[in-house]
Amino acid sequence: MSGDGDNGGGAAQGARMDTGAGTAAGSGPGSDLELGAGAADTGTAARLQKLFEGHRLTPTQRRIAQCMVRQAADAPFLSSVELAELAGVSQPSVTRFAVALGFDGYPALRRHLREVAPTGTPGGSDAYNEYQQAVQAEIDNLRHLAAALADPSPVIEAGRVLAASRPLPVLGLRAASAQAAGFSYFARKVHPDVRLLDEGGTMLTDRIDAAVRAGATALLCFALPRHPREVVDALATARDAGLTLVTVADSAFAPVAHPTDLLLPAPVGTGLAFDTACAPMLLGRVLLEAMCDALPDAQARLEEFDTNAAARGLFVE
Repeated sequence: MSGDGDNGGGAAQGARMDTGAGTAAGSGPGSDLELGAGAADTGTAARLQKLFEGHRLTPTQRRIAQCMVRQAADAPFLSSVELAELAGVSQPSVTRFAVALGFDGYPALRRHLREVAPTGTPGGSDAYNEYQQAVQAEIDNLRHLAAALADPSPVIEAGRVLAASRPLPVLGLRAASAQAAGFSYFARKVHPDVRLLDEGGTMLTDRIDAAVRAGATALLCFALPRHPREVVDALATARDAGLTLVTVADSAFAPVAHPTDLLLPAPVGTGLAFDTACAPMLLGRVLLEAMCDALPDAQARLEEFDTNAAARGLFVE
């Protein structure tokens, strides 16, 4: 199973949290592959260079390879849609490039890049079994998220937007339902009216309409691969109703992306049979913190809850 999420591309988005992907330097299709002076990690760039050596690549494929060398630090985290955007090629060209290197497809190439990425521990990736490698990949995803949060302004803005919405609908279907439920559980302790939307079907539109009629001004969505069509349709409905959308997604190029939305990307892990979503979960908690900061009575509500919980003997001390 792949967490690549290449079910469709998104245009360049309006409000985005910087993922550190940078911009590929321009190069002619027939230019020689060489290490870019601006590569973030020369060791990783050298490994990429070695991976590409000995393969007969087309001019388009050489352009992709050169882009990956120049973006060496971010290469293991880019989806095929993002890489295609950076290299100025089509997404199918990225898939054919991965096959030309001997992989079954781009997800297999990306897994390989993550497995051979330096971890800072003796022995390198060869010392890890497949389960440890999956954990290491998630650690890398969290490092990538930490780097993106160097500019906290998008999260602060999103927290302010969510705090102001009464009620606050939180959408998450299928793989993303756990993220939406976790956020909603904690958000209800500080926000007066949180409405979890974790079931699709014809009632989903009705529940969004009901939230709008009740005064909602924003909707939070957790969107993870594989992206359900119902989520795309539900977001379009919410957008048409005038709601401001805050979306936590696996990529800024996910099919749910829209130029007018506040999109906060967090990569998912693809090393196991089912995707892992530690980074999206943590980003949800960060967003919750930002929302608490924007709610003037959040601390009072938390203290009231703790007092009531103690009186009821709710938790085992």
